[in-house]
Amino acid sequence: MSRITILGSGAWGTALALLLDRRGGHQLTLWAHSEELAREIAEAGENRLFLPGFPLPEQVRVTGDTAAAGEAEIVVSVVPSEFMRATFTRLRPHLHTGQIIVSATKGMEDRSLLRMSQVIAACLAETGLTLPIGAFSGPSFALEVAQGQPTAITVAFEDAAIAARIQAELSSETLRLYTSTDVIGVEMGGALKNVIAIAAGVADGVGLRHNSIAALITRGIAEITRLAVACGGRRETLAGLSGVGDLVLTCTGSLSRNRTVGQELGRGRKLPEVLAGLGGKVAEGVLTTRAALGLARRYGIEMPITEQMELILDEGKEPREAIRDLMLRPGREER
Repeated sequence: MSRITILGSGAWGTALALLLDRRGGHQLTLWAHSEELAREIAEAGENRLFLPGFPLPEQVRVTGDTAAAGEAEIVVSVVPSEFMRATFTRLRPHLHTGQIIVSATKGMEDRSLLRMSQVIAACLAETGLTLPIGAFSGPSFALEVAQGQPTAITVAFEDAAIAARIQAELSSETLRLYTSTDVIGVEMGGALKNVIAIAAGVADGVGLRHNSIAALITRGIAEITRLAVACGGRRETLAGLSGVGDLVLTCTGSLSRNRTVGQELGRGRKLPEVLAGLGGKVAEGVLTTRAALGLARRYGIEMPITEQMELILDEGKEPREAIRDLMLRPGREER
Protein backbone atom coordinates (compact mmCIF):
# COMPACT_ATOMS: atom_id res chain seq x y z
CA MET A 1 0.00 0.00 0.00
CA SER A 2 1.29 3.45 -0.94
CA ARG A 3 0.40 6.73 0.71
CA ILE A 4 -0.78 9.12 -2.02
CA THR A 5 -1.70 12.77 -1.58
CA ILE A 6 -3.52 14.55 -4.40
CA LEU A 7 -2.87 18.29 -4.33
CA GLY A 8 -5.87 20.18 -5.67
CA SER A 9 -9.56 19.51 -5.00
CA GLY A 10 -10.95 20.63 -8.35
CA ALA A 11 -12.76 18.30 -10.74
CA TRP A 12 -9.61 16.55 -11.95
CA GLY A 13 -8.14 16.04 -8.48
CA THR A 14 -11.44 14.72 -7.16
CA ALA A 15 -11.84 12.40 -10.15
CA LEU A 16 -8.36 10.97 -9.54
CA ALA A 17 -9.22 10.37 -5.88
CA LEU A 18 -12.35 8.46 -6.93
CA LEU A 19 -10.43 6.46 -9.52
CA LEU A 20 -7.65 5.48 -7.11
CA ASP A 21 -10.15 4.59 -4.40
CA ARG A 22 -11.93 2.23 -6.80
CA ARG A 23 -8.58 0.68 -7.67
CA GLY A 24 -7.83 0.03 -4.02
CA GLY A 25 -4.50 -0.66 -2.36
CA HIS A 26 -3.63 2.93 -1.37
CA GLN A 27 -4.05 5.32 1.52
CA LEU A 28 -5.51 8.42 -0.14
CA THR A 29 -5.60 12.07 0.87
CA LEU A 30 -7.23 14.85 -1.14
CA TRP A 31 -5.69 18.21 -0.23
CA ALA A 32 -7.68 21.42 -0.66
CA HIS A 33 -6.09 24.88 -0.61
CA SER A 34 -8.06 25.87 2.50
CA GLU A 35 -9.42 24.14 5.58
CA GLU A 36 -12.81 25.72 4.85
CA LEU A 37 -13.05 24.12 1.41
CA ALA A 38 -11.83 20.79 2.76
CA ARG A 39 -14.49 20.90 5.48
CA GLU A 40 -17.22 21.69 2.94
CA ILE A 41 -16.25 18.70 0.80
CA ALA A 42 -15.93 16.37 3.77
CA GLU A 43 -19.26 17.41 5.32
CA ALA A 44 -21.14 17.19 1.99
CA GLY A 45 -19.55 13.84 1.16
CA GLU A 46 -18.93 15.10 -2.38
CA ASN A 47 -17.33 17.98 -4.26
CA ARG A 48 -20.50 19.97 -4.93
CA LEU A 49 -18.65 22.89 -6.53
CA PHE A 50 -16.49 21.09 -9.10
CA LEU A 51 -17.74 17.49 -9.41
CA PRO A 52 -21.25 17.18 -7.99
CA GLY A 53 -23.09 13.87 -7.94
CA PHE A 54 -20.12 11.66 -7.11
CA PRO A 55 -20.01 10.58 -3.46
CA LEU A 56 -16.51 10.71 -2.02
CA PRO A 57 -15.75 7.54 -0.02
CA GLU A 58 -15.16 8.00 3.70
CA GLN A 59 -11.74 6.36 3.44
CA VAL A 60 -10.50 9.25 1.25
CA ARG A 61 -9.28 11.85 3.72
CA VAL A 62 -9.98 15.47 2.73
CA THR A 63 -7.84 18.11 4.40
CA GLY A 64 -6.43 21.58 4.05
CA ASP A 65 -3.47 20.81 6.32
CA THR A 66 -0.19 21.44 4.49
CA ALA A 67 1.43 18.61 6.45
CA ALA A 68 -0.50 16.19 4.20
CA ALA A 69 2.09 16.80 1.49
CA GLY A 70 4.84 15.39 3.68
CA GLU A 71 2.89 12.28 4.69
CA ALA A 72 2.78 10.88 1.15
CA GLU A 73 5.14 8.62 -0.75
CA ILE A 74 3.60 9.82 -4.01
CA VAL A 75 2.36 13.40 -4.45
CA VAL A 76 0.04 13.98 -7.42
CA SER A 77 -0.23 17.70 -8.20
CA VAL A 78 -3.38 18.95 -9.92
CA VAL A 79 -3.01 22.58 -8.87
CA PRO A 80 -3.88 25.16 -11.59
CA SER A 81 -0.77 26.56 -13.25
CA GLU A 82 -1.26 30.11 -11.98
CA PHE A 83 -1.20 28.85 -8.37
CA MET A 84 1.50 26.20 -8.73
CA ARG A 85 4.46 28.28 -7.56
CA ALA A 86 2.65 29.71 -4.54
CA THR A 87 1.32 26.28 -3.57
CA PHE A 88 4.69 24.53 -3.64
CA THR A 89 6.34 27.46 -1.86
CA ARG A 90 3.76 26.91 0.87
CA LEU A 91 4.14 23.13 0.95
CA ARG A 92 7.89 22.71 0.50
CA PRO A 93 8.75 22.73 4.25
CA HIS A 94 6.87 19.41 4.47
CA LEU A 95 8.40 17.73 1.42
CA HIS A 96 11.39 15.45 1.87
CA THR A 97 13.79 13.04 0.22
CA GLY A 98 12.21 9.76 -0.87
CA GLN A 99 9.02 11.23 -2.28
CA ILE A 100 7.91 11.16 -5.92
CA ILE A 101 5.97 14.05 -7.47
CA VAL A 102 3.68 13.62 -10.46
CA SER A 103 2.30 16.76 -12.13
CA ALA A 104 -1.10 16.30 -13.74
CA THR A 105 -1.62 20.00 -14.50
CA LYS A 106 -1.91 20.81 -18.21
CA GLY A 107 -0.58 24.34 -18.32
CA MET A 108 2.48 26.59 -18.30
CA GLU A 109 3.55 29.53 -16.15
CA ASP A 110 2.97 32.59 -18.31
CA ARG A 111 5.59 34.85 -16.69
CA SER A 112 8.55 32.45 -16.54
CA LEU A 113 7.50 30.29 -19.56
CA LEU A 114 8.24 27.21 -17.43
CA ARG A 115 6.52 23.86 -17.57
CA MET A 116 4.88 22.70 -14.34
CA SER A 117 7.62 20.21 -13.44
CA GLN A 118 10.14 23.02 -13.85
CA VAL A 119 8.13 25.33 -11.58
CA ILE A 120 7.96 22.64 -8.90
CA ALA A 121 11.69 21.90 -9.22
CA ALA A 122 12.53 25.59 -8.94
CA CYS A 123 10.47 25.91 -5.75
CA LEU A 124 12.15 22.90 -4.15
CA ALA A 125 15.63 24.01 -5.23
CA GLU A 126 15.32 27.11 -3.06
CA THR A 127 15.62 24.83 -0.04
CA GLY A 128 18.16 22.49 -1.63
CA LEU A 129 15.68 19.66 -2.17
CA THR A 130 15.75 17.58 -5.35
CA LEU A 131 12.97 15.06 -6.00
CA PRO A 132 11.95 13.03 -9.06
CA ILE A 133 9.23 15.03 -10.80
CA GLY A 134 7.24 13.60 -13.69
CA ALA A 135 4.18 14.38 -15.80
CA PHE A 136 0.85 12.64 -16.22
CA SER A 137 -1.15 13.63 -19.30
CA GLY A 138 -3.48 12.43 -22.03
CA PRO A 139 -7.13 12.51 -23.18
CA SER A 140 -8.96 12.53 -19.86
CA PHE A 141 -12.09 14.51 -19.06
CA ALA A 142 -12.53 14.49 -15.27
CA LEU A 143 -16.23 13.67 -15.48
CA GLU A 144 -15.63 10.53 -17.53
CA VAL A 145 -12.78 9.41 -15.26
CA ALA A 146 -15.12 9.86 -12.27
CA GLN A 147 -17.75 7.78 -14.07
CA GLY A 148 -15.24 4.96 -14.46
CA GLN A 149 -15.05 5.12 -18.24
CA PRO A 150 -11.89 3.48 -19.68
CA THR A 151 -9.13 6.06 -20.10
CA ALA A 152 -5.55 5.83 -21.37
CA ILE A 153 -2.84 8.39 -20.60
CA THR A 154 0.95 8.71 -20.48
CA VAL A 155 3.15 9.05 -17.42
CA ALA A 156 6.68 10.37 -18.00
CA PHE A 157 9.79 10.52 -15.84
CA GLU A 158 13.39 10.92 -16.93
CA ASP A 159 14.07 7.74 -14.96
CA ALA A 160 12.22 4.91 -16.71
CA ALA A 161 12.15 2.86 -13.49
CA ILE A 162 10.20 5.55 -11.67
CA ALA A 163 7.77 5.85 -14.58
CA ALA A 164 7.26 2.08 -14.39
CA ARG A 165 6.60 2.28 -10.64
CA ILE A 166 3.94 4.97 -11.09
CA GLN A 167 2.44 2.91 -13.92
CA ALA A 168 2.14 -0.07 -11.56
CA GLU A 169 0.81 2.02 -8.66
CA LEU A 170 -1.92 3.85 -10.57
CA SER A 171 -3.06 1.52 -13.36
CA SER A 172 -6.45 -0.11 -13.00
CA GLU A 173 -9.21 -1.70 -15.05
CA THR A 174 -10.40 1.81 -16.00
CA LEU A 175 -7.02 3.58 -16.30
CA ARG A 176 -4.36 2.32 -18.68
CA LEU A 177 -0.99 4.02 -18.29
CA TYR A 178 1.77 4.11 -20.89
CA THR A 179 5.27 5.11 -19.80
CA SER A 180 7.69 7.58 -21.36
CA THR A 181 10.99 9.26 -20.50
CA ASP A 182 10.02 12.38 -22.49
CA VAL A 183 8.78 14.67 -19.72
CA ILE A 184 9.13 17.72 -21.96
CA GLY A 185 7.05 16.29 -24.79
CA VAL A 186 4.31 14.99 -22.49
CA GLU A 187 4.00 18.30 -20.62
CA MET A 188 4.17 20.43 -23.76
CA GLY A 189 1.51 18.37 -25.51
CA GLY A 190 -0.84 18.55 -22.54
CA ALA A 191 -0.44 22.31 -22.18
CA LEU A 192 -0.34 23.47 -25.79
CA LYS A 193 -3.36 21.50 -26.97
CA ASN A 194 -5.49 23.84 -24.84
CA VAL A 195 -4.53 26.76 -27.07
CA ILE A 196 -5.65 24.89 -30.19
CA ALA A 197 -8.84 23.88 -28.37
CA ILE A 198 -9.69 27.55 -27.83
CA ALA A 199 -9.15 28.07 -31.57
CA ALA A 200 -11.41 25.10 -32.38
CA GLY A 201 -14.07 26.58 -30.13
CA VAL A 202 -13.76 29.96 -31.85
CA ALA A 203 -14.24 28.28 -35.23
CA ASP A 204 -17.33 26.48 -33.95
CA GLY A 205 -18.65 29.66 -32.34
CA VAL A 206 -18.58 31.58 -35.60
CA GLY A 207 -20.39 28.73 -37.36
CA LEU A 208 -17.61 26.86 -39.14
CA ARG A 209 -18.06 23.14 -39.64
CA HIS A 210 -16.16 19.88 -39.99
CA ASN A 211 -13.76 20.81 -42.81
CA SER A 212 -12.54 23.82 -40.89
CA ILE A 213 -12.16 22.05 -37.55
CA ALA A 214 -10.27 19.13 -39.12
CA ALA A 215 -7.84 21.53 -40.79
CA LEU A 216 -7.38 23.44 -37.55
CA ILE A 217 -6.60 20.31 -35.53
CA THR A 218 -4.13 19.08 -38.15
CA ARG A 219 -2.26 22.35 -38.45
CA GLY A 220 -2.51 22.76 -34.69
CA ILE A 221 -0.59 19.56 -34.01
CA ALA A 222 2.02 20.73 -36.52
CA GLU A 223 2.75 23.94 -34.63
CA ILE A 224 2.56 22.26 -31.21
CA THR A 225 5.10 19.70 -32.38
CA ARG A 226 7.46 22.36 -33.76
CA LEU A 227 7.60 24.12 -30.42
CA ALA A 228 7.83 20.96 -28.30
CA VAL A 229 10.73 19.64 -30.37
CA ALA A 230 12.50 23.01 -30.18
CA CYS A 231 12.20 22.80 -26.38
CA GLY A 232 13.72 19.31 -26.30
CA GLY A 233 10.67 17.06 -26.65
CA ARG A 234 10.41 14.14 -29.04
CA ARG A 235 8.28 14.29 -32.16
CA GLU A 236 6.83 10.81 -31.59
CA THR A 237 5.52 11.84 -28.16
CA LEU A 238 3.33 14.48 -29.81
CA ALA A 239 1.87 11.76 -32.05
CA GLY A 240 0.74 9.85 -28.96
CA LEU A 241 -1.82 10.13 -26.18
CA SER A 242 -0.44 13.32 -24.63
CA GLY A 243 -0.28 15.01 -28.04
CA VAL A 244 -2.73 14.05 -30.78
CA GLY A 245 -4.92 12.08 -28.37
CA ASP A 246 -5.50 14.93 -25.96
CA LEU A 247 -5.72 17.47 -28.79
CA VAL A 248 -8.55 15.63 -30.56
CA LEU A 249 -10.48 15.20 -27.32
CA THR A 250 -10.14 18.81 -26.23
CA CYS A 251 -10.90 20.26 -29.65
CA THR A 252 -14.05 18.21 -30.19
CA GLY A 253 -15.44 17.25 -26.79
CA SER A 254 -18.31 19.22 -25.29
CA LEU A 255 -16.79 18.89 -21.80
CA SER A 256 -13.70 20.90 -22.79
CA ARG A 257 -13.52 24.20 -20.89
CA ASN A 258 -10.97 25.62 -23.34
CA ARG A 259 -13.19 24.79 -26.31
CA THR A 260 -16.13 26.37 -24.47
CA VAL A 261 -14.16 29.57 -23.93
CA GLY A 262 -13.41 29.68 -27.65
CA GLN A 263 -17.03 29.06 -28.58
CA GLU A 264 -18.22 31.96 -26.48
CA LEU A 265 -15.55 34.26 -27.90
CA GLY A 266 -16.63 33.19 -31.39
CA ARG A 267 -20.19 34.15 -30.52
CA GLY A 268 -19.08 37.65 -29.63
CA ARG A 269 -18.75 37.56 -25.84
CA LYS A 270 -15.77 39.21 -24.11
CA LEU A 271 -13.09 37.21 -22.32
CA PRO A 272 -13.68 38.48 -18.73
CA GLU A 273 -17.37 37.65 -19.02
CA VAL A 274 -16.60 34.20 -20.44
CA LEU A 275 -14.10 33.34 -17.70
CA ALA A 276 -16.48 34.55 -15.00
CA GLY A 277 -19.06 32.15 -16.37
CA LEU A 278 -16.82 29.12 -15.68
CA GLY A 279 -17.84 29.20 -12.03
CA GLY A 280 -14.34 29.04 -10.61
CA LYS A 281 -13.10 26.39 -13.02
CA VAL A 282 -9.91 27.07 -14.98
CA ALA A 283 -9.32 27.23 -18.74
CA GLU A 284 -5.54 26.72 -18.81
CA GLY A 285 -5.25 27.65 -22.49
CA VAL A 286 -5.70 31.36 -21.78
CA LEU A 287 -2.44 31.72 -19.85
CA THR A 288 -0.69 29.02 -21.90
CA THR A 289 -1.26 31.01 -25.10
CA ARG A 290 0.98 33.79 -23.80
CA ALA A 291 3.61 31.36 -22.53
CA ALA A 292 3.64 29.43 -25.81
CA LEU A 293 4.25 32.56 -27.84
CA GLY A 294 6.98 33.62 -25.46
CA LEU A 295 8.76 30.33 -26.08
CA ALA A 296 8.05 30.50 -29.81
CA ARG A 297 9.76 33.89 -30.01
CA ARG A 298 12.68 32.60 -27.97
CA TYR A 299 13.26 29.67 -30.33
CA GLY A 300 12.17 31.33 -33.57
CA ILE A 301 9.20 28.98 -34.08
CA GLU A 302 6.24 29.93 -36.27
CA MET A 303 2.86 29.44 -34.53
CA PRO A 304 0.20 31.21 -36.60
CA ILE A 305 -2.85 29.73 -34.87
CA THR A 306 -1.47 30.58 -31.44
CA GLU A 307 -0.62 34.10 -32.60
CA GLN A 308 -4.20 34.70 -33.70
CA MET A 309 -5.53 33.33 -30.41
CA GLU A 310 -3.36 35.79 -28.51
CA LEU A 311 -4.78 38.64 -30.58
CA ILE A 312 -8.34 37.49 -29.83
CA LEU A 313 -7.67 36.90 -26.11
CA ASP A 314 -5.50 39.92 -25.32
CA GLU A 315 -6.42 42.53 -27.91
CA GLY A 316 -10.05 41.71 -28.66
CA LYS A 317 -9.49 40.91 -32.33
CA GLU A 318 -12.67 39.95 -34.16
CA PRO A 319 -12.68 36.12 -34.55
CA ARG A 320 -13.77 36.13 -38.19
CA GLU A 321 -10.94 38.50 -39.01
CA ALA A 322 -8.48 36.17 -37.27
CA ILE A 323 -9.75 33.21 -39.31
CA ARG A 324 -9.52 35.24 -42.50
CA ASP A 325 -5.90 36.17 -41.72
CA LEU A 326 -5.03 32.51 -41.16
CA MET A 327 -6.57 31.51 -44.49
CA LEU A 328 -4.79 34.28 -46.42
CA ARG A 329 -1.30 33.48 -45.19
CA PRO A 330 1.19 32.87 -48.04
CA GLY A 331 1.01 29.40 -49.55
CA ARG A 332 3.63 26.86 -48.55
CA GLU A 333 4.63 23.21 -48.74
CA GLU A 334 3.15 20.80 -46.19
CA ARG A 335 5.84 19.08 -44.13
